[in-house]
Amino acid sequence: MGSANPLRNAVMDTSEILLATDRLYLRPFKMDDAPLLVDLDSDPEVMRHISKGKPTSLEQIENVFLLRILELYTKQPPQGFWAAHERGSNAFLGWFHLRPQRSAPYDMELGYRLYRKYWGQGYATEGSRALLAKGFSEWGAPRIMATTLVGNRASQRVMEKCGLRFETEFYYDASLLPSWTQAERRAVQYGISKAEFDTLTQEEQ
Repeated sequence: MGSANPLRNAVMDTSEILLATDRLYLRPFKMDDAPLLVDLDSDPEVMRHISKGKPTSLEQIENVFLLRILELYTKQPPQGFWAAHERGSNAFLGWFHLRPQRSAPYDMELGYRLYRKYWGQGYATEGSRALLAKGFSEWGAPRIMATTLVGNRASQRVMEKCGLRFETEFYYDASLLPSWTQAERRAVQYGISKAEFDTLTQEEQ
């Protein structure tokens, strides 16, 4: 899915790039990126494990989501959500985040959301690994975790490929998913420490 959008393939100021990998780069969001996020959230499959396929409104993105993102950028060490673009084409792929976990703010939580056409091509793992490396090596995170619904095996596989290990099952709070039953809110948590990530990186070299 995705409508034609002049911002999708806009060439970015390289000074704004947070990090770059072989195939993608991350940069901060701006308020005028709202159409990108509306378009991303308009695909029911992208939103299936988030809102049961319901799209996010422009009003909610402008008045809630983007304002929250811009506030996170003021924190130290750096944390928040970053727009992901394909190198070369500058196509908007979606976003990645590294932010305090809602129920345990001393833990940093990794997450991402990508257009469906980029699923299964390794972009989620590539961006997540790069953000883990930056979080541990430059921002001093002692531990990073990630959560997803039990039924979202694709996201769990990404976590495993990044070196995160299963830690526990839990239920997302009803305030986060108010229209979901408790069974539908069943989730899993994965995590990795800096020492574990460093060991994994050394073994791969």
